[in-house]
Amino acid sequence: MIRVLLVDDQALIRSGFRALLDLEDDIEVVAEAADGEEGLVLIKEQLPDVALIDIQMPVMDGIEATRRVAADPALAGVHVVMLTNYGMDEYVFEALRAGAAGFLVKDIVPEDLLHAVRVAARGDALLAPSITRKLIHRYVAQPPLATSAALEELTSREREAVALAARGLSNDQIADHMVISPMTAKTHINRAMTKLHTRDRAQLVVLAYESGLVAPRNR
Repeated sequence: MIRVLLVDDQALIRSGFRALLDLEDDIEVVAEAADGEEGLVLIKEQLPDVALIDIQMPVMDGIEATRRVAADPALAGVHVVMLTNYGMDEYVFEALRAGAAGFLVKDIVPEDLLHAVRVAARGDALLAPSITRKLIHRYVAQPPLATSAALEELTSREREAVALAARGLSNDQIADHMVISPMTAKTHINRAMTKLHTRDRAQLVVLAYESGLVAPRNR
């Protein structure tokens, strides 16, 4: 059972998401909160698999709540997915850097919401190639912010796997590209996250672009 916690200051959004999620046999909404501070308390109490958190809220915004979740070792199993009104919200990249596993636009179709919750619960990032490209062009097409020295810890195969992940490829697609098994691809990614001290795949992707391992492509 995937345990979900909703944090949004709009009651209508929470009730709509809850009604949809509670219809699924493998998903359960365990609690709701109207601001980040209340949400953080409930996250610590409930330890959900997935926390859907609005970016802009009173008292404590979603980015600060996410940052605190990511900094707490006791909450390592909580995967935060940010909610935004716009696909290119100015805070999206900051949210990913804070530790979010990805983000969703609030007008998402039901099927995509359910898929996103299941993907996040598995520990995968919600970074479709098209979204990744938009983020790259708006926020990462600038001089590297992170040192490339950190990447020296990686083997050549791990670097290749990280670069492919940064292009939006799944583990299966990385495996096909590198002519290895999906399990080996997953191992490369997991080892890279450990060596680079990234919380999840989303932060690994951000670091890949910030460090210059992957350069934005013009589209």
